[in-house]
Amino acid sequence: MSVTRRDLLKMAGAAGVMGMAPAIVRAQKLEKTKVQIAVGGKPLIYYLPLSIAEARGYFKDEGLDVSIADFAGGSKALQAVVGGSADIVSGAFEHTLSMQSKGQAYRAFVLQGRAPMIGVGVSKKNLPNYKGAADLKGKKIGVTAPGSSTNMVVSFFLAKHGLKASDVSIIGVGAGAGAVTALRSGQIDAISNTDPVVSMLEMPGDIQIIVDTRTLKDTQEIFGGNMPAGCLYAPQAFLDANPNTAQALANALVRADKWIQKAGPDEIAKVVPETYLLGDPAVYKAAIGKSLEGLSPDGLIPEDGAATALKALAAYQADFDGSKIDPSKVWTNDFARRANEKYPNG
Repeated sequence: MSVTRRDLLKMAGAAGVMGMAPAIVRAQKLEKTKVQIAVGGKPLIYYLPLSIAEARGYFKDEGLDVSIADFAGGSKALQAVVGGSADIVSGAFEHTLSMQSKGQAYRAFVLQGRAPMIGVGVSKKNLPNYKGAADLKGKKIGVTAPGSSTNMVVSFFLAKHGLKASDVSIIGVGAGAGAVTALRSGQIDAISNTDPVVSMLEMPGDIQIIVDTRTLKDTQEIFGGNMPAGCLYAPQAFLDANPNTAQALANALVRADKWIQKAGPDEIAKVVPETYLLGDPAVYKAAIGKSLEGLSPDGLIPEDGAATALKALAAYQADFDGSKIDPSKVWTNDFARRANEKYPNG
């Protein structure tokens, strides 16, 4: 709803309002109303706030006409923005650091996940007597894609227990039904994936969970601090040219973050597209319940998040030089903070 100068005068009286009105009106004017968001794996719970903001009309409430293009993975979604076919990425926070290392300025401006929400499980069929990380030596571990966040979590787990990435075979199995089949058919001995895949394997007893970054406790134990995950990030040039549009996007995502925490699994399952449930609403609801702690309650990026992600990348990527990175340039809470002020109750 637009606020006219006359409305402002009626509400607050003439004194002092004349100088305030232009700022308020200007804040409502979007530089860009049509926005293309690229995402890699839209149905994943990792990106649930994006789907909720779309399904509940939060983007439209902000005057935005948002279209969401779904890609096979986060790197493909990022390529869409780099190539100019999309404006914003809904992706993993650490990509902003990777892009800075390549001389490109990208910044995360609203959070969807405050933990990676990745689970690592071993096959009870292939490794029925699993006792510890040493049992993974020489085994095949399925990840969504080599080099992905799911791969990174595996690498951290192995390193923590004195193993190298080369001690196992990493195999890309995707983030859908194919990943479930790969584990159940014995093609892989262990899996690192996101929900609902993890819950689809955990609930029937196909896997034993050995790492669970759906919880803040496990996340902080593995990474040594808060590890921000799914977020909206964009080229710095986009944020500079379209601050009001970015604010509108942040407003919608913060509302979605807050609604998810209040709504709970049953209500969420009613709102998302039926295809997200993968034919088993009970498993999907269970997956939501296990991931709620990892989903951001307010869109705010933790203060230590960029430093934690930087250490992770430096340890995980052989060609990554963390000494040349300025973590303060890859994130901001300015937009999310204002969104919380506008929607304190979601």
